[in-house]
Amino acid sequence: MNKSAFDVPQYATSQAAGLDLRANIREAVVLKPLERKLVPTGLFIELPDGCEAQIRPRSGLAVKHGISLVNTPGTVDPDYRGEIGVILINLSNDEFILNPGERIAQMIIGKFERIEWECVSDLSMSERGDGGFGSTGTK
Repeated sequence: MNKSAFDVPQYATSQAAGLDLRANIREAVVLKPLERKLVPTGLFIELPDGCEAQIRPRSGLAVKHGISLVNTPGTVDPDYRGEIGVILINLSNDEFILNPGERIAQMIIGKFERIEWECVSDLSMSERGDGGFGSTGTK
């Protein structure tokens, strides 16, 4: 359902994976350095069972203005029916002016699997073992 002042999200090119989400705001908003704001999109979706929507930053906003998302990727579950909001953060040293209809994030639709836990006392051996962060780049 689209309650925004803008068209439904579109893919920018024929090979794009993400749909561009726009800021559904009536007037410009200033995002100060290190400030975060929940920005409405005016979009409400109903996903098929077994699918999720991931909300991701736009690389252009990140590299040009230092704008990213606080929880990235953000997940929209298939049983959620509320408005999709985007939590923007300004990681630059400069104020950023967000204009109505500006593309603020991208949405990727994908399938997911659910698991059932099996509690065990030991795990099988693997080549990596319990090597943590950066352990595969030390050889």
